[in-house]
Amino acid sequence: MKTFKEIQRFDQWWLRLLLVVILAIAVSPLVLDWDNLKFSKFEIASVILSILVILSLFLGFWYIFKLETTIDEEGITYRFVPFHIKSRFKAWSEIKSAKIRKYNPIREYGGWGYRISFTKRKALTTKGRKGLQLVFNDGNELLLGTQYPEKIDALLTHYSKLK
Repeated sequence: MKTFKEIQRFDQWWLRLLLVVILAIAVSPLVLDWDNLKFSKFEIASVILSILVILSLFLGFWYIFKLETTIDEEGITYRFVPFHIKSRFKAWSEIKSAKIRKYNPIREYGGWGYRISFTKRKALTTKGRKGLQLVFNDGNELLLGTQYPEKIDALLTHYSKLK
């Protein structure tokens, strides 16, 4: 019995850089007016509050938002927290095809994250350009982003031999 589990988060370097830039902007009123050294309690409190709000939003984004994928002999289980409270399970019998593919997140889905289109396509991704493309028997499609395409591909090959 082979099982694959992956948890992905939004932890790209450019998001960290964005956090530093936003924090610098939040602190800038104090730094730019440092010569006066006469900050009101309101100014200091507003800068501290801004920093706390920014940090809590970014940290919440990094630690709350995650894509969980599990593949085993019964099927594929996935969950995009916080959008899915419970994990979603698709049995192999519900899946018409499953393959690893390279995709363009911006052009095909409008970016990363929980993406739903007006067609029968959906994508759950956090980063990268490789994913597990699932086509279901009812015609719906789901792309699950992955950072381990080779491992999933080997597992798909293993399970296709068991059918």
